[in-house]
Amino acid sequence: MNLKRFFGLLLVALMGGLISLGLYTMVFRPETRIVTATEKVPVTLTSLSSVFDTSITDFTYAAERTVHAVVHVKTQAVLSQVYRNPIYEFFYGRPYQERSEPVVGFGSGVIISPDGYIVTNNHVIDGAEKIMVTLNDNREFEAKLVGTDPSTDIALLKIDGKDLPFIPWGDSDKLRLGQWVLAVGNPFNLTSTVTAGIVSAKGRNLGILDDQYRIESFIQTDAALNKGNSGGALVDLKGELVGITSAIISPSGAYAGNSFAIPVSIVRKVVEDLMEYGQVQRAFLGVSIRNIDAQLAKDKGLGTINGVYVDAVNDNGAAKEAGIKAGDVILNVNGIKVTSSAELQEQIGRYRPGQKINIAVLRDNKEKQFDVVLRNMQGTTGVVKKSDLVMVLGATFAPLTDQEKSNLGISNGLRVVEVGKGKFRDAGISNGFIITRVNNKAINSVNDLNDILSKTKGGVYIEGVYPNGMVAYYAFGL
Repeated sequence: MNLKRFFGLLLVALMGGLISLGLYTMVFRPETRIVTATEKVPVTLTSLSSVFDTSITDFTYAAERTVHAVVHVKTQAVLSQVYRNPIYEFFYGRPYQERSEPVVGFGSGVIISPDGYIVTNNHVIDGAEKIMVTLNDNREFEAKLVGTDPSTDIALLKIDGKDLPFIPWGDSDKLRLGQWVLAVGNPFNLTSTVTAGIVSAKGRNLGILDDQYRIESFIQTDAALNKGNSGGALVDLKGELVGITSAIISPSGAYAGNSFAIPVSIVRKVVEDLMEYGQVQRAFLGVSIRNIDAQLAKDKGLGTINGVYVDAVNDNGAAKEAGIKAGDVILNVNGIKVTSSAELQEQIGRYRPGQKINIAVLRDNKEKQFDVVLRNMQGTTGVVKKSDLVMVLGATFAPLTDQEKSNLGISNGLRVVEVGKGKFRDAGISNGFIITRVNNKAINSVNDLNDILSKTKGGVYIEGVYPNGMVAYYAFGL
């Protein structure tokens, strides 16, 4: 092969390679676009100012305003246990011996006034004999228990202080789904800690409160809560109190994405009652209710799936007196729409016995209005005040309905609603116990109990039954 022919073939090969490379690049290589700093790229703009204020995600103001008003609550109690001791039986002739062990608990609390009133959960301080409060600046105070309300899981404490940092009341009614909130508390025995989340839901009824007259209408949030957060603050971005953190749902006991707080609309009324009366003025509508679903609406021919269905009305109750009947659907209370039992209970829980409210119901597909005067646990419209008897016994009471008596097979009785510090707790009496006889005399009311105990000197012997049918006997001295 001569030199001229060789270079000719080489040139053809090179040109063929370049053409092949060009075709490959055009067909197979994805397009890459390089945007310079000055190049204008077409975009679609959405006005944020009318939809979302970008400054709302700045949590610093609310966090700094509230963190010093959330405290650490430490409780001390003594747990008594009875156990069989063969050595004790050999020497003393009695097979059982009582053993007492100190128990320490932790939680959070929220200062709500500059003179030292503190809100926390009832379950944080329940059974405590001593309550210590540590502020965020490490000052420590012994707290006095002003009062409790197991039906809402709220307790009110008081420390001796002045010019203390506090969190002002907010408005939980104005909370909207998706709104940012902060949870401030003392998890794992730490000082005040802040977490953030959104309002995931409102009006949640979890069935976690062990009280016959419980009011559960929780705010659900994804702000992280852990052990020790109970009794802490849920605040909006203005730094105002919108709830008291209370519970989580978790298989492990640690935060798993669902946290719950008691709305301040409930908390504030409970606190005001405890300050003024020493106990909560619980108002009752006097109805048995349930939520409405599609099946119930179809079965009952309700014509709506909104509202709360009235299963029954109590004799001598506020609803019956006003004209509300079984089968009615409650639509709103004072113009505020209710769509669940939890929402209705929350609305009624804002009022005191003797106050008048307006209730709209649906009956035979027609809306009717009723003015209802709410009643107390005893079925009257008066304010219930804490008596000397309650102070000594450390308990509050409620009468039984005829249906409750029938279910238990008893003809008389008085329910123990709440047991606090006093003779009943010392004797071992628990919430829900039904007193049937005191010193062998039948009991039906608080007046009966007062009459018997006022004439008693020395020992008191109590007979009764628990809601599960277990008969129990207790004795103590006055």
